[in-house]
Amino acid sequence: MSTVRLLLSYLLFKEVLALSGNFWHITDQHWDPTYNPNNNPELVCASSGKRPAANAGIFGDYACDSPWDLINSSVYAMKDILPDPDFIVWTGDDTPHVPNEDLGEVAVLNIIRNLTHIITQVFPDTKVYSALGNHDYHPKSQLPAAQNYIYDQIAEIWQHWLDPESQGTFKKGGYYTEKLLNRTGFRMLVLNTNLYYDQNKVTQDMDDPAGQFSWADKVLTEATNNKEKVYIIGHVPPGFFEKKRSKPWFTPKFNKLYLDLIQKHHSVILGQFFGHHHTDSFRMFYNSEGSPISAIFLSPGVTPWKTTLPGVKDGANNPGIRVFEYDTQTLVVKDVVTYYLNLTRANAARGRWEKEYRLTESFRVPDASPASMHQALERIASDSCYLQKYYEFNSVSYDLTECNNDCRVDHVCAAREADFEKYERCLQGAAAAIYGGLLPVLFVALSLVSANW
Repeated sequence: MSTVRLLLSYLLFKEVLALSGNFWHITDQHWDPTYNPNNNPELVCASSGKRPAANAGIFGDYACDSPWDLINSSVYAMKDILPDPDFIVWTGDDTPHVPNEDLGEVAVLNIIRNLTHIITQVFPDTKVYSALGNHDYHPKSQLPAAQNYIYDQIAEIWQHWLDPESQGTFKKGGYYTEKLLNRTGFRMLVLNTNLYYDQNKVTQDMDDPAGQFSWADKVLTEATNNKEKVYIIGHVPPGFFEKKRSKPWFTPKFNKLYLDLIQKHHSVILGQFFGHHHTDSFRMFYNSEGSPISAIFLSPGVTPWKTTLPGVKDGANNPGIRVFEYDTQTLVVKDVVTYYLNLTRANAARGRWEKEYRLTESFRVPDASPASMHQALERIASDSCYLQKYYEFNSVSYDLTECNNDCRVDHVCAAREADFEKYERCLQGAAAAIYGGLLPVLFVALSLVSANW
């Protein structure tokens, strides 16, 4: 009898494994080819803007973008940790934070070509879904809403990943859609959300740059009719930056249009995966009854570069890469595992990439579904221990200082409310609660009523 039980257990284990898939998400590599540790800390890299890189080592410095050794290390760490992923999501920002005059079209394309080459070399048989970042164009952030030389060239660089139809829409506007792993019933939607970036002056007066919103609406409507499940990837996310109060990324009209798109089609959207922040965070979407319907996972960047955005204090991070575990039958995200390189240790002793945390373990949730991410957010909002844990993960274990009440407000409101008006109301309500000493209670209450504001 025990042999029968053992056999049944083995068969059940095999069945569970068969239902589980894994994919990598890598983003914001920001390769700085000028990186060169020398005797002058102000001249180690162009991306420091002459901020001293006092601790520059082989894998980089927090004042600089990624040296090639860090890029190389991150991709080979992916190969060591999960050598045969189902696919790879790559959400852009390949070039360094330097003035436009220090780059140019040729330099931008060469950097994208080199990063494409190393990913292809290390994962020659793996499908890669790649999205443009705002730094993957010249001049940076000014991605146009029509066919152009850079879109054409990148489509050629990525031609081994893109099918012919994808190349057509990519050349038109930097976006595309394909069956996920060529499987019936599963779809990947790759967006060029740089068209909606508030720094993009080329598209700010347009109603629907490159027709991407109407195209995405059509794709998602067809997905509903065909009973497909969809993943969405992009670079710049909607909503607000959790490390700078009231700092949005989209222009207001485009932010609303994106949120409307998700509200309309959330039933077929099983995951959204973005970068841009360099930080580890997430964004929630709720229906009119206040129930969680979708979540954006914001994966940390490879670059450790300390942001120069005014008002952000010590905004660096340790390099991070991420594995998503998902149900191969439903596309529900089952877990998130983040790996990181402690840059200080790595430079001192050739440190290795290691697991930072697993979502279900650290936040005691059953999976990474919208309902579970809402549950995690409630814990972060109301429990200082979970808040602190989240805060340290946010910078990939770089900033270990205490997250105070103002910090809590910034992070919780950014995660809870991607809508401009609701976000401001969240801030106002939290400010009143801080004054009255009722902040954790308020956030619990807000979770119940925010959708009705």
